[in-house]
Amino acid sequence: QVQLAESGGGLVQAGGSLRLSCAASGRTFSFKNYNIGWFRQAPGKEREFVAAIMGDGGNTYYGDSVEGRFTISRDNAMSTVYLQMNGLKPEDTAVYYCGALSSFFNNVKYLRTARPYNYWGQGTQVTVSS
Repeated sequence: QVQLAESGGGLVQAGGSLRLSCAASGRTFSFKNYNIGWFRQAPGKEREFVAAIMGDGGNTYYGDSVEGRFTISRDNAMSTVYLQMNGLKPEDTAVYYCGALSSFFNNVKYLRTARPYNYWGQGTQVTVSS
């Protein structure tokens, strides 16, 4: 069993920055064996892919709407993944979730879709004012 906990959300003005964290824990859990994805969900909308990083941190992927503004990274020693968000826009307002996907599923098509993920955190609210 894996537990994920997001933090770092808040209220920020357009153009500002936030850094989200996703901390993982579990009794028999090996963090490096999981790819981690960030998704977001705004009211009335489907969960949207934001970014993902492979278990070894070697490859990263981004959604079109955040490419060039957001950066995903991980510290396997700390079992934590970060999402640095710069140049925030009002349309970035959403609840942000991190998910863990077994590294067995390394094809990017799995990383970009919410359904294959095995574990999810409770989410953290990000609100960007105009």
